[in-house]
Amino acid sequence: MTAAVDGSNCKSRLVNTQRIMKTRIINSSLILILAAWGVIFFTGCASMEPNKTTSLLSAAGFRMRTPQTAKEKELYAALPSNKLERGTMNGKVFYVFKDENAGVEYVGGEKAHRRYEQLCTQLHVAQAPEEQLNDFFTRGWSSELAHFDYSG
Repeated sequence: MTAAVDGSNCKSRLVNTQRIMKTRIINSSLILILAAWGVIFFTGCASMEPNKTTSLLSAAGFRMRTPQTAKEKELYAALPSNKLERGTMNGKVFYVFKDENAGVEYVGGEKAHRRYEQLCTQLHVAQAPEEQLNDFFTRGWSSELAHFDYSG
């Protein structure tokens, strides 16, 4: 009788081992699928972020400009991409955001900047990183933005 018990006991162990192996394979496959979807999702979100920022800037009153003159193109080329730069000219604060993919910049004053911050808060969207323009940029922008309306 012990031989029969040992045989059935061995068979049940084999069945349990096979079940455990199948469960592990299924779990591993699910983890890999979820990880792949996570990478796809976050990559998609990251590529949409500049578009979301530019939409919010436009809605807030920032004006889209394409660099035209050689001086504007030089200043544009030196700006960091996807950062909101703050500068002061003639006592007025202005902000510039470079969208390198589109080849344009978004320019706005304090009112537009406050509205942008409000929209980001309302929509629970992270704001574009913000930096202070150095004197080189501020001096360079003074002639390029001389006729810009900072009220928006």
